[in-house]
Amino acid sequence: MSDLPFGFGMPDPDDRDKKNDPDKPGGGQENPFDAFGQLGQMLSQLGAMLSQTGSSTGPVNYDLAKQIAVQKLGGHVGFTAGEPSTAVEDAVHLAEMWLDPATTFPAGATVTRAWTTREWVEHTLPTWQRLCDPVARRMSGAWVDALPDEARQQAGPLLAMVGQMGGMAFGSQLGNALAQLASEVLTSTDIGLPLGPAHTAALVPANVEEFTKGLERPASEVMVFLAAREAAHQRLFAHVPWLRQGLLGAVEEFANGIKVDTAALQELASQVDPANPESIEKAMQSGMLEPQATPEQKSALNRLETLLALVEGWVDVVVGDAVAERLPGADALRETLRRRRASGGPAEQTFATLVGLELRPRKLRAAAALWRLVTDQHGMDVRDGLWGHPDLMPTADDLDDPMEFADRLGRKSEVDEAIAKLEDDSE
Repeated sequence: MSDLPFGFGMPDPDDRDKKNDPDKPGGGQENPFDAFGQLGQMLSQLGAMLSQTGSSTGPVNYDLAKQIAVQKLGGHVGFTAGEPSTAVEDAVHLAEMWLDPATTFPAGATVTRAWTTREWVEHTLPTWQRLCDPVARRMSGAWVDALPDEARQQAGPLLAMVGQMGGMAFGSQLGNALAQLASEVLTSTDIGLPLGPAHTAALVPANVEEFTKGLERPASEVMVFLAAREAAHQRLFAHVPWLRQGLLGAVEEFANGIKVDTAALQELASQVDPANPESIEKAMQSGMLEPQATPEQKSALNRLETLLALVEGWVDVVVGDAVAERLPGADALRETLRRRRASGGPAEQTFATLVGLELRPRKLRAAAALWRLVTDQHGMDVRDGLWGHPDLMPTADDLDDPMEFADRLGRKSEVDEAIAKLEDDSE
């Protein structure tokens, strides 16, 4: 492993011989200002590169991330204003009417949007910033820590630039990941998290059209089904105050515990050329994060997976009740979406690259079975009432034994006591 800081190379022996040999062109006495000239040239190249990648000063260069994502999506099929937007609005409006008798939660979306893939990137970037910053903050410091002691002492003022290089590296990775995700997602809640603006139901018609090609269902039917899922998600996120923070907070807690592999960083440091952005991207592809299975991370991961499964299971049941008798292909579409969410794919793997975990509700079917059982035995009022406080929600153990949970709900005195206690504690 090289002990030199990235961007610097070993001197060429031929150059040394040339300088010491007056008979060679350019040989003779060394110019003491040559080193300063070389450093100035390097700083000029680095400064020019940094100036071309936006003015982001945080641990991630989000300007660069957006530039890369938009550039990669340049050839992706989009649409013009008009017909797709109208189709999405009509689908969401119809879905909302069908959902009304299937849940006690009223409509949560006040705005309906048809996004291009590039608009998906733009509107979800603020949430990605919240999810990626915990990882990037650790990486930013690790870039400096990875430099050998001697190089760190010599670098001095360059350390700030090293931090910017780290921000560019993560920004490059994020930009590529967002482009991949944007080319696959169907709605703003497609990966289970509320990525878009609050109270906004959004579909990506170009991706919906591509998704529909693999199905033997009319495009209008698929659009309404996906609109119902998006609208159901928005009802939960709008009327369950703790849910958004519960999901995003669990991701943040997990990310905060990620350990940066400084040994890998030291190896990367010897491979990166500050004047060549492509070398940064190539180095980043080798991987830098080493998730630690700490008790805190296991707890956060378990909580996140359980909550994701409960959200997706609830949406599956509610949408199923809302469209079952109205869409002939509802059952087939439900199964397709279940498999798509449970098995993951390139988009899920991309997210895992970003924050170090996979967003797969592994117990989606168990959660759907639990919500189905609660609905059948106690009605949708009791089912939806459980979202009133996180302490009332089913646990991971309850997903393993939904019958016992449903029976426990039947003992109303215990539920009433729990609700009364929560109300007393909040006063």
